[in-house]
Amino acid sequence: MNKRERPALAQRGITGLETAIILIAFVVVASVFAFTVLSAGVQSSEANKQTVAAGLSEARTLLLQQGSAFAYQGDVGGTGAVYKVAFLVANSLAGEPIDMTPPYTADDSGIDPDYVSNNTSVTVVSYADEHQRLLDVPWTVQFVGKNNGDYLLEEGEKAEVTVWLLDRDTSKAITETDSVAYMDGTADGGGTGGIDSTGTLLVKSTRFMIELAPQDGAPLTIQRTIPPGLRQVMNLR
Repeated sequence: MNKRERPALAQRGITGLETAIILIAFVVVASVFAFTVLSAGVQSSEANKQTVAAGLSEARTLLLQQGSAFAYQGDVGGTGAVYKVAFLVANSLAGEPIDMTPPYTADDSGIDPDYVSNNTSVTVVSYADEHQRLLDVPWTVQFVGKNNGDYLLEEGEKAEVTVWLLDRDTSKAITETDSVAYMDGTADGGGTGGIDSTGTLLVKSTRFMIELAPQDGAPLTIQRTIPPGLRQVMNLR
């Protein structure tokens, strides 16, 4: 009888060994899977962290408009039209410095604006209305109040940005005929990139948009409508 039971005992031993091997295999596979999931989770968390950091960086370099925007009227061949729009900007709280080096200057002599020969501007201004879109419009800047003498817009500083749509002939009074003109000349003889003779003048009851895009960070977008009646200086709120 004992001799007949030995094969059964041997088979039970083999079955136990196979079960142990399968169990170990399951443990190994589960460990590998768990490690893979954890690694993916760590990588995903790191990617989310980088995304959040990038978003914060974008927000910290955001330009903020301060106060109202103003439009100025001149005369083009007997027709009244807006030749420039000015508004005040500031850096967001604790933001990174924003390079506001202008591509043009305005000195009230000759034809304004005047192109800067050694232009290093990295901030771009674009203009659009219901008739046209201008991708690189001339602009000038003047710091107001606190300023350390450079063109970096830093915390606590304010700068007035003037966007030029037409050339201003400073030898004439603003109320005279042709006190402003289309931007058809060269960069050295006035502005380029504004409204030329093929474009449409910015006149009364026209809605327009100006976008000021710094080198880094989100752009500042200003949308306004010219009043039904033109005046030399118009507060657009």
